[in-house]
Amino acid sequence: MIRSEAETEAMIAALRAEMATNGHRRDDPVRVTTALMGDRWSPLILLVLGMDTWRQADLRRVLGRLSSEGEISQRVLTLKLRALEREGFVARHATGHVPPQVTYGLTDLGRELQEQVYRQVCWVAERKDRIEAARAHFDRAHFDRAD
Repeated sequence: MIRSEAETEAMIAALRAEMATNGHRRDDPVRVTTALMGDRWSPLILLVLGMDTWRQADLRRVLGRLSSEGEISQRVLTLKLRALEREGFVARHATGHVPPQVTYGLTDLGRELQEQVYRQVCWVAERKDRIEAARAHFDRAHFDRAD
């Protein structure tokens, strides 16, 4: 399809207006949350926290058992939990005991996001065959030819 310069500019202006409404600055919630959902650990953390509250060490062990990435480092887990807590998705609870016992769980907002993550996982699973066929087609077109 060939578009005129005016059509292209109109499309860009419409997308720019939508981005301005939803947020386009680096720290806007739409960008931060989308980035979190696109990283390797945050969606899995949300899915695990959707089951129950966890102490950090237990959460780390469960993530290691579930992830094909291997174990998450203590530092990365701490950073991910802090980022999710900052956005209002995870709540950190510390007891007054000595030493304090800290647990993590989902907030109401986090539970809503966890449901969206789960919905996205289901959407992909339902389309797995089509996605794999597209990959195979792409790979045949780009990698199987002799150059």
